[in-house]
Amino acid sequence: MSEKANKKFFYLGVVVALLIAVLAPFLASPNPDGLESAAANVVEESKLSELEESGPVVSSPMPDYSIEGMGKSGEVAAIVVGTLVVLAISFGFGKVFKKKA
Repeated sequence: MSEKANKKFFYLGVVVALLIAVLAPFLASPNPDGLESAAANVVEESKLSELEESGPVVSSPMPDYSIEGMGKSGEVAAIVVGTLVVLAISFGFGKVFKKKA
């Protein structure tokens, strides 16, 4: 692929990632339970409730993929920020570990 095609592909990927980030709060189930139900099948109920009560080891800057008090716009902002951070970190790793052609 040419350099121009690579850049076009990169920008298209960023746009798609941001589009998904913006739409995710509106398309996600209001009652997600996949991870919790899977954990319930593996871990005893008493141990699971004990883990839930103990709280997190490190608090999240944007718990539950949202910014408190902002509603859906807070969810969109949190997911967009998270997406941009992951893209920036990935881009940085790509630059650091780039193969010399």
